[in-house]
Amino acid sequence: MKIASWLRRFWDNYGPARKLQVIEGDTLPTLLPHRDLVLTRDDGEDWSAGMRCPCGCGATIELMILPGANPRWSIQVDEVGRPTLQPSVWRQTGCRSHFWVRRGRIQWCGD
Repeated sequence: MKIASWLRRFWDNYGPARKLQVIEGDTLPTLLPHRDLVLTRDDGEDWSAGMRCPCGCGATIELMILPGANPRWSIQVDEVGRPTLQPSVWRQTGCRSHFWVRRGRIQWCGD
C-alpha cells in the first residue's frame, strides 16, 4: 500500500470525524468541503448528500436521498452531527473506491 494511501486511511480512523452541513436547495454547491458531507434540503425535504471522494482523487460523489430515487441512500445523524450513510458507497468509475460512512468515519471495504 502506498504511503499516501496509508496516511489517508490512518487519518480517516484517528483524525476528526466528518460532520454534516445542511444547505437549502436541491443541488450541491460547486465547491464541496474538504472532509465534511453536505446535505441538500429543499422545502424541508432531503434531496441528496455530497462529498469529495475520500481516496483523494478529488471526484464529487452525489448520493440521492430523495424517496423514490433509485439507487437511494439513507442518512442518519447522531447527536454531535456525525453522519452515517446506508448502503455503502461504491464508485463504479474512476478510482472505484468502496467504503461505508459510519458515525462520520470512512470504513473502507476490504480492510
